[in-house]
Amino acid sequence: MSSPVSSYAMTDAQPPTIRTLDSTVVYTNAWMTVREDRIQRPDGSHGIYGVIQQGSFAVVIPMENGGFHLVEEYRYPIGRRTWSFPQGSVADSPSPQATAHTELAEETGLRAASMTHLGRLDNSHGTSDQRFDVFVATDLTPGAPDREHTEQDMRQGWVSQAEFEQMILRGSITDSSSIAAYTLLRLREPS
Repeated sequence: MSSPVSSYAMTDAQPPTIRTLDSTVVYTNAWMTVREDRIQRPDGSHGIYGVIQQGSFAVVIPMENGGFHLVEEYRYPIGRRTWSFPQGSVADSPSPQATAHTELAEETGLRAASMTHLGRLDNSHGTSDQRFDVFVATDLTPGAPDREHTEQDMRQGWVSQAEFEQMILRGSITDSSSIAAYTLLRLREPS
């Protein structure tokens, strides 16, 4: 009989169970590094592990009037347009919260008087070391977006919470970080 998950409380301080024997960078660009590690498992067997190293990013839930502001753009890796919460990274940002303010303003033009941290999550923890911080932005003031050149096809819109959930079910929102961010928001709502 298996034990309940709660009995497996883990922390970042636990020693690794897989030992890295050597590591080789096989590809790098401005956004990521891909490396291949030769590893040794706890039973002594050897193997390889491919790891994508990427910087952390922020996901912002701009919330007002019972709904959310979203952005939509063409996502080249999946070959289609999709909706998501504003998100991204900022080189040399002093903090995740500063990144959240910058990304919100750049992508939507909105400025938030209140930016509340909901949590930090791993993004694709089986292949990448990337993490993201989730923030809910409230007390919003509209303004003009200042999008990066790579975001030139981005558009934005407001949806109710019910419509947001329907967009997930219809497959209009498939971004895992947006869905995870929404889950954190719902779990932190008073019962």
